[in-house]
Amino acid sequence: MQSWRITPAKRVRGMWSPPGDKSITHRAVILGLLARGTTEIENFLEADDCLRTLHIAQQLGAEAERVGEARWRITGRGSESLREPNEVLDAGNSGTTTRLMAGVLASYPIFSVLTGDASLRRRPMRRIVEPLQRMGAHIDGREGATRLPLSIRGGDLRAIKHLTPVASAQVKSCILLAGLNAAGVTEVTEPTLSRDHTERMLRAFGAELETQICTAGAHRVRLHGGQTLEGQKLIVPGDFSSAAFWIAAALLLPGSELVIEGVGVNPTRTGLLEALAQAGVHLEWSAVDEQAGEPTATLRVKSQPLGAMRIGGALVPSLIDEVPILALLATQAHGETLIRDAAELRVKESDRIEAIATELRKMGAQIEPLPDGLRIQGPTPLHGAEVQSYGDHRIAMTLAIAGLIAQGETVVHDVACVQTSFPEFEALLQQLVEYP
Repeated sequence: MQSWRITPAKRVRGMWSPPGDKSITHRAVILGLLARGTTEIENFLEADDCLRTLHIAQQLGAEAERVGEARWRITGRGSESLREPNEVLDAGNSGTTTRLMAGVLASYPIFSVLTGDASLRRRPMRRIVEPLQRMGAHIDGREGATRLPLSIRGGDLRAIKHLTPVASAQVKSCILLAGLNAAGVTEVTEPTLSRDHTERMLRAFGAELETQICTAGAHRVRLHGGQTLEGQKLIVPGDFSSAAFWIAAALLLPGSELVIEGVGVNPTRTGLLEALAQAGVHLEWSAVDEQAGEPTATLRVKSQPLGAMRIGGALVPSLIDEVPILALLATQAHGETLIRDAAELRVKESDRIEAIATELRKMGAQIEPLPDGLRIQGPTPLHGAEVQSYGDHRIAMTLAIAGLIAQGETVVHDVACVQTSFPEFEALLQQLVEYP
C-alpha cells in the first residue's frame, strides 16, 4: 500500500497552472463521442478517471488519438449509432463516468454492461436508474438495479419532466444526455443550481437548451431531443478542486504567496471562495478569460488569518468536493465553523464526513461529525500522526496538506487513489513547498 511521509513546511511559493478540470474533461470526451466530426481537447486531464471515460468512448466507436502532452483528438459517431461493446465497460473509481455514460448508453439501441471498482460498486445508482427507466430504458442490476454492475438496453426513449430532490450535476447531466436522443422535450428541475458544466458544453457543441430560475430558487433546464452536436476545438480550464488544496496550503503557511494561472472559476464550482470570504480572506483576481464556455482567472493567494464560517443551503453544491479541505481550514480558523446540508458526502468515494473527522481528530483537531456535516472548533494546533485515506483521493490530499502545517511527521496511507484525479500532486509537494 503506497504511503506519503509528510514533514512540516515553511511556506508555499511560486506560480502554477492547475491540471485540466476533471469534470470538464469527462464532458468533452463524451460530447466528442456523440458529435459529428473531430473534437480537439487541450489541457486534457490525463488522470485515471478521465482515461476511463476515454476508453469507454473508444469501446463505443469513437476514434481517439493523443497528439501531444495533454492533447487529444476524438472523432465522434455523429448521426451513427454507438457501436455495441463486446466487453464490459469498466468505469474504475469514477462516479462521473458511470452516471453520465449511463445516460448516453440508455439513449442508443445497444446492449451494454457498466461496472466499476469495489468502491464504485457500493455507491448508489437509484437516482439515475429511476428516471432512465421512466424514459424507456431497460436497466437491471444488483439490489434492484441500484448498484453496479448495471445492464442497459437502450433506445426509443421518450422525454420526461424530472424533479431532483437533491441538486446533483451527475443526475442532471445523465438525464440531459439521454434526452439528446429522446422524443420530445426533456426537463430537469433541481432545488438549487448544481454544477452547470454540461449545459455550458452542450451549448459549445451547438445544442440549444433553455434554463430558468423558478420559485424558491429552483433551477430548470429544458432540452429538445434530436439535436446534432458538432465537434469543437477547446481548452479545458484548470481544475478549481485541485487548486483548492494549494489555496489552503498558501493560506495556512505563514509567508506563503502562490499565483495560480488559468484556473476555472465557474460560479457553480467556486463556493469555497465564498466561504473564505466569510472567513475574512481576500484573494486577488486578474486576467479573467473564457475557455470552452467556462470563465477562467489568475488567483494570487497569500497567507492570512481565518475567521469561523457558516456553510449550508444553496452554497453547498458549489463546494461539495472542497468540504474536506474546508474542514482542515476550519481547524485553524478563529471560532466555531458549522457545515450543514452536506449529507451527500456520506456516499462519495468514502463517507467523507466520518473519514475527515476521524483522521483530523488523530492529528489533534476538535471536529465533530454531524448527520449532514461537521462542527469544527479552532484554531487548534495539529500534530503528526498515521492517517488513512479510505481510498478517497480528496481525503488523501487534505491529510497531506494537514501534514504540512502539523508538528512532526505525518504518514498518509493508501494514496494511490490520488491518480484518479491529480497525478502531479505528489510532485508539487516538492515544487511548490519550501521546507525548513
